[in-house]
Amino acid sequence: MNLQALLGNFALILFILTVVTGVVWFLDKFYLSKQRRAAANAALAEFDARNAKLQADGIKRDASGRTALEANILRQPTWIEYSGSFFPVIAMVFFLRSFLYEPFKIPSSSMVPTLVIGDLILVNKFTYGIRLPIINKKIININNPQRGDVMVFKYPKDTALDYIKRVVGVPGDKIV
Repeated sequence: MNLQALLGNFALILFILTVVTGVVWFLDKFYLSKQRRAAANAALAEFDARNAKLQADGIKRDASGRTALEANILRQPTWIEYSGSFFPVIAMVFFLRSFLYEPFKIPSSSMVPTLVIGDLILVNKFTYGIRLPIINKKIININNPQRGDVMVFKYPKDTALDYIKRVVGVPGDKIV
């Protein structure tokens, strides 16, 4: 698979981004944040012990240093913060584009006068059934195409191309 075909498969890119950001979010939520909390508790206990010793010697310490120390230790690294922030957004986009709606741009003049080159259409992906993204396998069949429907499909000889055509016949029809 060449790079252009890989970049052309937006569903695959979204899937990989969803998995990677989801794994980072999951690890942080259930493992890394607990490690940061344990490190913060240990550092705060040491800070409190030093403060108690200084107070016993008659030196008063500022309590704001404790808050700053705790915030500094508990702060997420930037890459974890971004991954956690982007995960729900990427997952929602992946779900919407894979199962509900996907935008397409009209590539040719074959649909003129109703659709012209460059027009954008939003395709309802669940009208004819539900397909698994990336492998494009239909798992639930809902409706069959009807005459006059506008269909989007992959060109069989070059699956990187999306074809947008109107249905002129259904199984059983004779087209002359």
